[in-house]
Amino acid sequence: MDWQPDEQGLQQVLQLLKDSQSPNTATQRIVQDKLKQLNQFPDFNNYLIFVLTRLKSEDEPTRSLSGLILKNNVKAHYQSFPPPVADFIKQECLNNIGDASSLIRATIGILITTIASKGELQMWPELLPQLCNLLNSEDYNTCEGAFGALQKICEDSSELLDSDALNRPLNIMIPKFLQFFKHCSPKIRSHAIACVNQFIMDRAQALMDNIDTFIEHLFALAVDDDPEVRKNVCRALVMLLEVRIDRLIPHMHSIIQYMLQRTQDHDENVALEACEFWLTLAEQPICKEVLASHLVQLIPILVNGMKYSEIDIILLKGDVEEDEAVPDSEQDIKPRFHKSRTVTLPHEAERPDGSEDAEDDDDDDALSDWNLRKCSAAALDVLANVFREELLPHLLPLLKGLLFHPEWVVKESGILVLGAIAEGCMQGMVPYLPELIPHLIQCLSDKKALVRSIACWTLSRYAHWVVSQPPDMHLKPLMTELLKRILDGNKRVQEAACSAFATLEEEACTELVPYLSYILDTLVFAFGKYQHKNLLILYDAIGTLADSVGHHLNQPEYIQKLMPPLIQKWNELKDEDKDLFPLLECLSSVATALQSGFLPYCEPVYQRCVTLVQKTLAQAMMYTQHPEQYEAPDKDFMIVALDLLSGLAEGLGGHVEQLVARSNIMTLLFQCMQDSMPEVRQSSFALLGDLTKACFIHVKPCIAEFMPILGTNLNPEFISVCNNATWAIGEICMQMGAEMQPYVQMVLSNLVEIINRPNTPKTLLENTAITIGRLGYVCPQEVAPMLQQFIRPWCTSLRNIRDNEEKDSAFRGICMMIGVNPGGVVQDFIFFCDAVASWVSPKDDLRDMFYKILHGFKDQVGEENWQQFSEQFPPLLKERLAAFYGV
Repeated sequence: MDWQPDEQGLQQVLQLLKDSQSPNTATQRIVQDKLKQLNQFPDFNNYLIFVLTRLKSEDEPTRSLSGLILKNNVKAHYQSFPPPVADFIKQECLNNIGDASSLIRATIGILITTIASKGELQMWPELLPQLCNLLNSEDYNTCEGAFGALQKICEDSSELLDSDALNRPLNIMIPKFLQFFKHCSPKIRSHAIACVNQFIMDRAQALMDNIDTFIEHLFALAVDDDPEVRKNVCRALVMLLEVRIDRLIPHMHSIIQYMLQRTQDHDENVALEACEFWLTLAEQPICKEVLASHLVQLIPILVNGMKYSEIDIILLKGDVEEDEAVPDSEQDIKPRFHKSRTVTLPHEAERPDGSEDAEDDDDDDALSDWNLRKCSAAALDVLANVFREELLPHLLPLLKGLLFHPEWVVKESGILVLGAIAEGCMQGMVPYLPELIPHLIQCLSDKKALVRSIACWTLSRYAHWVVSQPPDMHLKPLMTELLKRILDGNKRVQEAACSAFATLEEEACTELVPYLSYILDTLVFAFGKYQHKNLLILYDAIGTLADSVGHHLNQPEYIQKLMPPLIQKWNELKDEDKDLFPLLECLSSVATALQSGFLPYCEPVYQRCVTLVQKTLAQAMMYTQHPEQYEAPDKDFMIVALDLLSGLAEGLGGHVEQLVARSNIMTLLFQCMQDSMPEVRQSSFALLGDLTKACFIHVKPCIAEFMPILGTNLNPEFISVCNNATWAIGEICMQMGAEMQPYVQMVLSNLVEIINRPNTPKTLLENTAITIGRLGYVCPQEVAPMLQQFIRPWCTSLRNIRDNEEKDSAFRGICMMIGVNPGGVVQDFIFFCDAVASWVSPKDDLRDMFYKILHGFKDQVGEENWQQFSEQFPPLLKERLAAFYGV
């Protein structure tokens, strides 16, 4: 017998549904309480499905709402529904999937998917066969409703549908879906493609077996009238390009022609899907050969797509020129992620490379939804990296017309084009830059804020070139204008200028020293002017300045300008305010740069960091013991505090000793080093290394407890944790000397294993090599027997490191180990020679050590053998060894 509602109960439920559509918050609260009560009655869910599927007299929003409340109940309590209730709901869904209202069909589809995703696909074996069966219905609503539900199931459970757990229903479903690509209804064609598209990225076998039919059907739909169908066709081709490019290559010419048209589709969603094609194609090895002949058509299309649309300008308030006094709304402020400290070594002749900070390439992040402008710019950027100078003949004629265009929207897009190609076409652009850069600097004072802000971004992309010219040519005018823009009346321009200035600082480094006073005046003035969001970017610009000019900042007049506003902010912020993160990062850079100049400010800063660590640890402990009473702490507070303590230790050196003496930081560090979160351990080991260098007297009593923890963290699964632990062990060696002996076996085998692992990142290899060398320096007898196991990767890891203290101690260690175990180096002696030759100017006594080993080896093997051996040397190595060591 079918379940029937009680009339009175039904009226109650309907009233509740009506009330819940009320905007009044008090009514809403009553509704929530009432729902809680009614959920005690299992057949309440029967009433909900009844309203959704049977009460055709009710208005659609009320029926749909009934279904959505039921969906939430299924999500939360489906396991406890009595079987008759669950069965009734399932049966009603399948019987009514063809409701006349598309809203009700969609709601039932969501409900079916929610039940299916509760692990019920296995428990509801008739679901998929019935839905597939309903596709054959003559009734449009039934077919469309069933397809809508199937599309949601394919989105939610794509892996399960291709698994043995369900007997691989895809083998039947995919051919079935393909039949509907030719259906007369665009909505159904669109569903069919969307369903199949879910299985491309996972390379589902059933799809791979039908791939040619699929592609053929897609081509047939290329000129479909319906934008939704065209969008799904484009999406399919973009994914196939990644997964089955082999199948597309024979048709590549016509696919490209098709995508050129679609990228200009009057429907922006279609154009955006099509534009993704160029981004994906650029990553394929065949890009250059298949696309070269089409650039002449493609480039103007991409450039055209880079103009702001009218809707963009409205959303960006592009007509609002001055908004600096308008407070930011909190949801506009993106969460910032702190990048924990990783200890790295300086390399030979490398410039500080900012290329990994790719996230700042986003010129308008308030519109952080992906749109055609961003996609076109990104595509041009990656294509510039593929084609390099070959792109310019297609671009330069266009650029002239854009950059001097009377309409600001067109001019703005030209400046964006110039920025997008900066990385890939830099060499080819150099001849034009002496003219272009002054023009761009002029655009910084354009009357349109959106032109000013894009000019900031584009100029930052050419900062490397600007800095390579004599400073009076471009650096000085650029810096002067950017500093004015930092004080612009428009918040977007302030933000773009601050970010661009930070990039300029990284490139210019000490070139900025002559202008420090002027720069600081501007940045400090901005403190009083900025709203919340830009204040966070300002901290970053100040921190980057400190990193870039280093100890040159340590002048009383500069400290007087900079420190009071920073400390004032520091005092205003509460311990639980996330704005502390960027401020702590900034202070960390400032402390490192100011060194002893930071002394007057260090005590309160140090104390607060220790408090932040202590509070976080205490809260974590309470949470572990009583998770139902306490919230889990945000450990970022502790990570950022540990990193600032590292900055203080590094900047203040020995001066940090009294602060450490008066605090319980070593006890806290012992806990942090054992934290479950890798980033906490990573920052603890960085701090341990810095404290070891600054005030070993406080670290030494803890060594017996700390070393086993360091040993267990030599696990390359967590690269940065392992890297910092390795570095800290090396620093401890240098302080412990021969007393390191009891701990060597605890760490040595792990270090040797890491240095021999394939694909270990360069930074970790270098730090591991330094630490093995330092262990050998203080305990040669213990480490030398393993020499043969690591000498070759050891030499190759350290040949590119610049001469410095770390390299010096490591090479002394290797020489001492060769003294103990000369046999260990014999097979790989050529690598040792190469590593020795990488030194530019070793200290005299180290040079003597090298000399003795090289001549010892030569005497040992005899003149003739040495001649044969040194024949294998590359010419440069031969010359250097002859010149420096006479061998």
